[in-house]
Amino acid sequence: MQTPTPENSSNVVQPATPAGNPKDGKRKSTAKPWIIAGSCVVAATAAYFGAAAFISSQVPANATIAGVNIGSLNQDEARTALENQVVPLAQEPIETTVNGKGYELDPAKAGLSLDVEQTIADLTDFEANPVKLYERLTGDFSAEAVIDVDQDKLTAQLGKLAAKADAKVTEGTITFKDAQATLSKPVDGVALDVEKSAEKIATDWEIAGPAMELPAEVTSPEVSAQKLQAFYDTQVASLLKKDVTLVSGDKSTAISPASMAAAASYSAKDGEPQLALDDEKLYLAATKNSDLSSTAKDAKIVLKGGKPTIVKSVKGISLETKDLGAKVLAASQTETRKAEVAMAESDADFTTADAEKLGIKEEIVEFSTPYPASDTVRTKNLKAGSARITGTIVKPGERFSLLQALGPITTANGYYSSGVVENGFSSEAVGGGLSQISTQMYNVGFLAGYDDITHKPHSRWFDRYPAGREATLWEGQVDMIWENNTPYGVMIEAWVSGDAVHTRLWSTKYWKVTQDSSGKYNQTDPKTVHNKAEKCIPESGGRKGFSIDITRYRETVDGSKKLPAETKSWTYSPWNKIVCD
Repeated sequence: MQTPTPENSSNVVQPATPAGNPKDGKRKSTAKPWIIAGSCVVAATAAYFGAAAFISSQVPANATIAGVNIGSLNQDEARTALENQVVPLAQEPIETTVNGKGYELDPAKAGLSLDVEQTIADLTDFEANPVKLYERLTGDFSAEAVIDVDQDKLTAQLGKLAAKADAKVTEGTITFKDAQATLSKPVDGVALDVEKSAEKIATDWEIAGPAMELPAEVTSPEVSAQKLQAFYDTQVASLLKKDVTLVSGDKSTAISPASMAAAASYSAKDGEPQLALDDEKLYLAATKNSDLSSTAKDAKIVLKGGKPTIVKSVKGISLETKDLGAKVLAASQTETRKAEVAMAESDADFTTADAEKLGIKEEIVEFSTPYPASDTVRTKNLKAGSARITGTIVKPGERFSLLQALGPITTANGYYSSGVVENGFSSEAVGGGLSQISTQMYNVGFLAGYDDITHKPHSRWFDRYPAGREATLWEGQVDMIWENNTPYGVMIEAWVSGDAVHTRLWSTKYWKVTQDSSGKYNQTDPKTVHNKAEKCIPESGGRKGFSIDITRYRETVDGSKKLPAETKSWTYSPWNKIVCD
């Protein structure tokens, strides 16, 4: 095999040119400058986004939710902090105000809760903006809780809150009693706007944040609370400070704070509070046993010659009533507290014409019942009671109260202790026997056609009275009252004869009265009852108990008017045998 030589071989390998030889060809690099720069940018970008991802994965520095610091925590740590510390806060009552008044709202019932996962997601969402990243690192980041809202539940709870908060506008008042004035403050009209309130809570509620003022339509009273209070502290206080003196020439009298309070009334006009004093009430106060009392004399109706007689009225000089209230009110706001008043000729308060108009001219009813004349003490009470009610006039529409006419029933007023029935047993009390006066007055009212307002029959029937048509009396507990339902006045006359108690009414006859009785029914036998009372009175008993119905019919004497039939029923107890233990 022949070995090739360098001269004739085409595969001869040339020796390498030494590096750095300027005369030899240069070796060029394959890495271009733009590639190197790009590589640097990529590396820097990767580093930036890696850092951004790391920063974003943590809660921003100093971030707080409901005052709980969760800054720089990772997601798991932040979740634990929110669940353990913030969720309990989100379950506490939400403080709200409506027109300045505070109310609480239960978050659970209102469908409000903290969305922990979404809150964390918002706080750790990837962020590439360098400004935002800077805020995350420096603590300038604004952290917000994400709230889940059930609109239906929220609206329902706000509806319940509205039921508490809503109010009708109420004007303030000042009332007067017993020389005192009482102020009742005005109340704003409030109507909670449920829809806007729901929107505000859903948008603005801050867990553990300040109370939220909820939107509402508010209607102010005509006079504000501040203005009314100032009026009360000045004019009202001055009115009731002390007496006001009325002066007419050399005559004078004092009007007390009690009299002014009784005549005072409060009102508002054009948004301003004002007081007024009643002229007539002040006139009565000023002319009662004073220098300014009227010299006129009232007409009187008296029993003379066995029948009513009118004693005519006489004109005189009396205090002018017109504008009296305005004068006293003006004087009460001055230092001197004096008011100049005038006296003028006038008629009596109750004139002859007034007396004639009452029509007290004829006997319309007379009624009598026997009494045990042997009981001299009881007879004294009957006479004292009859004397007290004789001459009493009951005007049209007025009511006659026997207790008021007789009272007080005391020994100082001429009454004595005598027999009564108490709780079904015989006993004694001051005024014993006055129940017979009560029976008398009930029956004349019944027969005259007057309206029965209140009466109570005895627990046991006394045969001297008509069954079902009688009435007992007990001071402070049981009264006998009827009302004069006619256009005429009525005068009462009562007296005690040798064997009976009599009562007569004088008026003008208006009603024609008839009555039916059912008779006794459901009769019950007496029993033996033991009484352990210290002052027990034994009784032999023996009379049966029973029920009875009384029906009254009324029509006017001219037949022009008829009232519905009126039935009264009562059940009497038997007269039991009483044994004193």
